[in-house]
Amino acid sequence: MSKSCVNVAIVGMGIGRPNGRALANNNRGKVVALCDLDQSRMEDFAQELPDSVKYYTDYKAMCQDPDIDAVFVGTPNQWHVPIGLEVVKNGKHVMITKPLADSEPAAKEMVAAADEAGVVNMMSLSKRFGNGCRHLGHLAREGYFGELYYARSRSIRRNGIPAWNLGFIQKGGGAFRDMGVHALDAIWWVLGTPKPLHVVGTAGAKFGPYGRGYGWGRKYTDELFQQFKADDYAGGFITFENGVGLQIESFWASHQPNEFQMELFGTEAGATLKPLMAYRCDNDKEEDIKLKPTDRMDSWERVADHFIRCILDGIECEAPLQHGLTVQKMMEGLLRSAETKQPVTFE
Repeated sequence: MSKSCVNVAIVGMGIGRPNGRALANNNRGKVVALCDLDQSRMEDFAQELPDSVKYYTDYKAMCQDPDIDAVFVGTPNQWHVPIGLEVVKNGKHVMITKPLADSEPAAKEMVAAADEAGVVNMMSLSKRFGNGCRHLGHLAREGYFGELYYARSRSIRRNGIPAWNLGFIQKGGGAFRDMGVHALDAIWWVLGTPKPLHVVGTAGAKFGPYGRGYGWGRKYTDELFQQFKADDYAGGFITFENGVGLQIESFWASHQPNEFQMELFGTEAGATLKPLMAYRCDNDKEEDIKLKPTDRMDSWERVADHFIRCILDGIECEAPLQHGLTVQKMMEGLLRSAETKQPVTFE
């Protein structure tokens, strides 16, 4: 690409805000358009941006704007693929927030369309691109842990069902697709993105349908609770082709403290994400080693910078939509296992 700056449009004024700020603050990025059904939300966010922007309430019209080079999609899950398909159909680069879709078939359709269009396509993953996760991943690739053979990853909220948008709690949403995807994607990347073979899972809703666990002082009606058609907890065990086992958990509400944690088990060392520590035992001497990332950057800034470099410099994308599809397969497999009460084998 011969341009020296990427003109980006932001769809969705929720998760679109941190992504939009990072893209606008990059010296090779510029936010030129916002898209949302609520004009006031766009006008409010526009006050934070350094340049004037166009407003769109119709994403199809936005995708036809010749001034736009790339689009960030930050809507509820059910709209990721419909909007993403329109983006790539118009030859624009696309970055989509997690998860890729609300179902595996939709995720497959999105990946196929993006590949056929030949555009840069990327997942926006704040946990994978965070300092701690990146450091653990680089140590793993350098062989610091020896052979990684087992891992645990979990995202736990005590009181945090996000009912401010019905897309989160209706079919296609849920705790595992909202926060579990972060725990799953991050640890899967650290492990070297191995091929999944089998999964057994459990999931359900013990708080949301009964008006509990919404937190933040919010008050909701019975009418909202009756629309709860998703999981507020899910967990399971995934085995990979290389023999690695992964225990994965996600809770929107629970009688447990808030936590986002990853734990690695290797033949030479183990590690935790929080605190960022390595643990070794050499000649019966136990060592607890505090890890310090050398590359410290805000995760949103790192996501934005990588997306822009993929477009302008042609570097290989580290988080393509294909990764989002594999993670979607694992998520949907776990939820399907929970529904059928049977293990699921991947293709």
